[in-house]
Amino acid sequence: MAVINLKVNGKAYTLDVDPATPLLWVLRDHLHLTGTKFGCGIAQCGACTVHLNDSAVRSCKLPVSAAIGKTVTTIEGLSENGDHPLQKAWLELDVPQCGYCQTGQIMNAAALLKRNPHPTEEQIEASMNGNLCRCGTYLRIREAIKLAATQS
Repeated sequence: MAVINLKVNGKAYTLDVDPATPLLWVLRDHLHLTGTKFGCGIAQCGACTVHLNDSAVRSCKLPVSAAIGKTVTTIEGLSENGDHPLQKAWLELDVPQCGYCQTGQIMNAAALLKRNPHPTEEQIEASMNGNLCRCGTYLRIREAIKLAATQS
């Protein structure tokens, strides 16, 4: 165990955890930020996507020690009132079915729009490739990203 200082969603935390613990489990089990989901555990599905210094990362395989000195943003910190353009577009276009992958999808899309506010269809496809959706709502996900891009 070690004392780890983290900045998550704009708040500073001091935790006594093993530095090798995946960031996902620190977020969920220690900080009780359960919006970030466990999907595959091998960084292949994207359900655990969070931002590390505004870049989308898979938190299930990332050791918490990699987040020291960086800013972590989870779905809970994306917007104060659920009013991020992506969150509004997701609701407007009825994107979720089961909803399990949606926080990872939104976080990956938010990182895309942060670095490229007006992506092409091909750029959206390339960026979102690898975030899996069991329900197959990929078309609505792409449409919501395009809609959010017009509202940013």
